[in-house]
Amino acid sequence: MARENIIELIRQRAHPEAVALMEGEESQTYGDLLSASAELAIAIRAQLGPVSDLRVRRVGVHHKSGGDYIALALGILEAGGCFVPIPEELAPAEKRELCERTSLDAVLCEPGFVAEWLPNGRPVRIELGGFAFDWHRLDAGNSELPEAEFASLNPAFVRFSSGTTGRSKGVVLSHTSLRERITAANTGLKIGPEDRVLWVLPMAHHFAVSIILYLYHGATTILSEGPVGGDLLDAAIGAEATVMYGSPFHFRQLTGSACDREWSSLRLAVSTAAALDSATASSFERRFGRPLVQGFGIIEAGLPFLNLAAPSSQPESIGQLLDGYEAKLRPLAPSPDKTVGELCLRGPGLFDAYLDPWQLRKTVVGDDGWFATGDLATCDSDGNWFVCGRLKSIINVGGMKVFAEEVERVLSEHPGVQRSLVSGQPHAVFGEVPVATYIPVDGPLRLAELKQHCRQHLSAFKVPLIFTAAEKLPTTASGKLRRVTPCVSESILSNRTAST
Repeated sequence: MARENIIELIRQRAHPEAVALMEGEESQTYGDLLSASAELAIAIRAQLGPVSDLRVRRVGVHHKSGGDYIALALGILEAGGCFVPIPEELAPAEKRELCERTSLDAVLCEPGFVAEWLPNGRPVRIELGGFAFDWHRLDAGNSELPEAEFASLNPAFVRFSSGTTGRSKGVVLSHTSLRERITAANTGLKIGPEDRVLWVLPMAHHFAVSIILYLYHGATTILSEGPVGGDLLDAAIGAEATVMYGSPFHFRQLTGSACDREWSSLRLAVSTAAALDSATASSFERRFGRPLVQGFGIIEAGLPFLNLAAPSSQPESIGQLLDGYEAKLRPLAPSPDKTVGELCLRGPGLFDAYLDPWQLRKTVVGDDGWFATGDLATCDSDGNWFVCGRLKSIINVGGMKVFAEEVERVLSEHPGVQRSLVSGQPHAVFGEVPVATYIPVDGPLRLAELKQHCRQHLSAFKVPLIFTAAEKLPTTASGKLRRVTPCVSESILSNRTAST
């Protein structure tokens, strides 16, 4: 029996003459895109050798976001390979580690790209019409993966989690799980052939539940040349974009744009990748007449939440469960607050395995199928869910719980603060106390000013004891704050200037 392949499913559903991609003045139909994918698949198979049921080849892509990136990814999948994105912003040592942990067979790069983190050797230049890329072959002979078990999953995609509180995990998704999660997500998004989706996120981090979803449901993806602000708004209006899926940063840029044109074609704006603050949500709705809908995406589970019910009145809520998903709170013990617990999920499209160390899904979720996300959440009487923070980011102040993310959200509302990171520091009396590092807008702020701002919005025990100005904060490759232990925090802060 033939194995399911997500690209074949897209081909079966696609209208060849419909526009799949728009990039500047150029457009590409589904027929052209899928023909390119088929040609690439032939070339990739020729390099990889025969497809085997005992070992699925892993192929990395290190390429700038755009139409070529999409074609390469589709070609790998159609060739029966497993697609592994390599984010461009990773440090060379991190890229090398990703290749080693995944036991990659090859990496595809832009022509002429010098990848000092790859083994020495001359890459193979592959040219198909106007399309070209360099094929770097790697020695994957030292793989410690249980290859037959990995192959039995029919893997399509491996992406590493953010690693906000420790070593990132390689998350394996099969073709079937990929189809299940994009189908489940679209019960809320309702994307179809009439939609034109404005693309603003890095493809190495947002591909499986974004680009694949848009293609599967026949939409047009608009690849904007303008990254932020007025250029992005001009692109959206000019292409008559109906949907935008971006981060709060992108929506703040749009709101602050000097362009005064109306975006009348917009029907859905989804905020993801970071917590949405009420100020950004309100500004966007006032400017464009559409609410910002917060979504909760997680690489292990897809998009189980979308705030369609109350985006205007409860903008900071991740919303309600989409069809097919279940959620529950695992109690924190001991904790006096019984309304907050660890968010656990069950539903379609859960990940198939962790790559390193190797763990099948059933080993992680157990017989009952509940996946513990590590996120702390609460649910109100109307069924609206809210994420309070990460389990590992709780600061225990004399037995009282402080969520670092809550304090950071308050600090971000101060006009003199660009971004902040709150962590726990050991204390002889209270056990831990919160301390804050922040990036100022125009130089360090007075300690009294920051404390007063926090006291207006937070209980006294949540107010940071120390505020330190910094030029940058530790982040993951995807831009999320990296949570570090107090001893690491102290070393990071040692060369920074504390506010007075």
